[in-house]
Amino acid sequence: MSLSFDPVAFNLAEGLKHWGTVMLVVAIVAFFTALVTSLLASGLAGPWQLFVHLGGGFQDLAGTSLRRCLALSQLTFREALRRKTLWVFAVFAVLFLFAGWFLSDVTADADLQVKNYVSFVLRTISWLILPVALLLSCWGLPEDIKARSLHTVVTKPVRRHEIVIGRVLGFAAIGGLVLGIMSAVGYVWINRQLPESMRSQLTARVPVYGDIRFVDNEGQDKDAQGNILIEGINTGDENMFRSFVEGNTKSRAIWEFSNVDPARLEGGGRLVLESSFQAFRTYKGNIEKQLLCQFTLVNSTKKLKVPLKAFEVREFRRNVYDVAAENPSLQDTDGKTVELAELLAGGKLQVETACLSSAQFLGMARPDLFVRLPDRPFAVGYFKSIANIGLMMLMVVVLGVMSGCFLKGPVATMLTLFIVIVGRMAHGFLDTLVTGKVQYHNPHVQFQGAGPIDALYRILTHMTPGVALEDKPLFRVINWLDNQALTVLWAIRSMFPDFTAYDTTEYTANAFDVPWAEAMLPNLAMAAGYCLPWIIVGYFSLRLRELESK
Repeated sequence: MSLSFDPVAFNLAEGLKHWGTVMLVVAIVAFFTALVTSLLASGLAGPWQLFVHLGGGFQDLAGTSLRRCLALSQLTFREALRRKTLWVFAVFAVLFLFAGWFLSDVTADADLQVKNYVSFVLRTISWLILPVALLLSCWGLPEDIKARSLHTVVTKPVRRHEIVIGRVLGFAAIGGLVLGIMSAVGYVWINRQLPESMRSQLTARVPVYGDIRFVDNEGQDKDAQGNILIEGINTGDENMFRSFVEGNTKSRAIWEFSNVDPARLEGGGRLVLESSFQAFRTYKGNIEKQLLCQFTLVNSTKKLKVPLKAFEVREFRRNVYDVAAENPSLQDTDGKTVELAELLAGGKLQVETACLSSAQFLGMARPDLFVRLPDRPFAVGYFKSIANIGLMMLMVVVLGVMSGCFLKGPVATMLTLFIVIVGRMAHGFLDTLVTGKVQYHNPHVQFQGAGPIDALYRILTHMTPGVALEDKPLFRVINWLDNQALTVLWAIRSMFPDFTAYDTTEYTANAFDVPWAEAMLPNLAMAAGYCLPWIIVGYFSLRLRELESK
């Protein structure tokens, strides 16, 4: 049960810089668009009205009353209950009532059985909570305006942005109630449905990942250009997520771990390595006999090298290697006894991985080997995934309320649904368009594509993408135009949140804890980065809207 992706820590400073750049570009474009529109519509009085509204907006924001916002959110909560929102529990109950028939004894493998149950619960909650948030938020304000119930509110000393914030808080509260009940029921259901023998698999492993590099079968760790080898041997896989090392040669995969403090390890110094390697056999041999693998612990600072006892690789299974249990005494290549604390001095550790089976290959990628810290309870990882679903629900609520501020219910629903669908299903395609890079076989190696005009020129002239354009005035103009087109695409891509990031089911279903730096922090930052401008847009839309117009 290894991850099929490569978790990378989120750079908060870089994210804030990106967000600030996008907001600045959008604000400038929106301001000049509004300025030109006001000039065309009202002449010289238009810009003055624009500045009046902007000044009034900042004045309203400065006078925000939390008490009024909470009162409006309480009113919204009660209205949502009256609209039979909690009927979603009936659908949820029916799904869980019959799910056990189809999930029980699907496989005898405990890991896969646990994965099926956890994935079913989290994905069911995710797909049921989104329609609730979508319909409530998109139809709330338009229906109130149509029924003229909002007129009673706006006649009170309530600012328009407080109405928007109150709606968001109210719909988020009812969605949070639904989410909380469903997540609690799902947690109990998982524990009750799983057989007693499989409940030990419900855990949240805490991995420490390292950086990987390779050594070829001649013992060289750099290519002809002097670059460090980040890939091993290609055995012909179309999707080369893993590189391979050749058995019984000098070929190695080397992981470099940092921040491996003995105090963080289990028992204050118990080193556990967990791996999940792929075997490639050049001949069948004894199919019941697994390939042999050997770890070697290296501390380059102290020049210590400790080979460990070899073990058989269980294909498609987790291989948990307890260094102390398998090697009662650690000895370096000279036969000198070495303490684990000495190997981990400075918090850095290298792990060399070799295949000992002749003419066979072992495939590995960066997340396939990690130092395993003490496990956390399954509830920790489970409710972290629920929290990510809650953040996604909050974004849908804010987006729906914003759409309802200037659109009618059906149109607001279609707009919100369109943004959600693009964010969940087409965000990777937008990334490809913006970067001009396409992943080709190996996800760590990207194929550099061309801009639209560059691509058109290559098609017409039958020029392959691998051939660079000459440094001529025509080609410089083409590159400049392509850069402008990519800038526009970059701005458009930034308007759509990456909703796939909020699906952390893979972590929890594969018995991993949901990491803070790789999953929780970026999702929190993205939710705040999108919700803030959406609320501002909703406020100004409601401020400029004629409520008498249904």
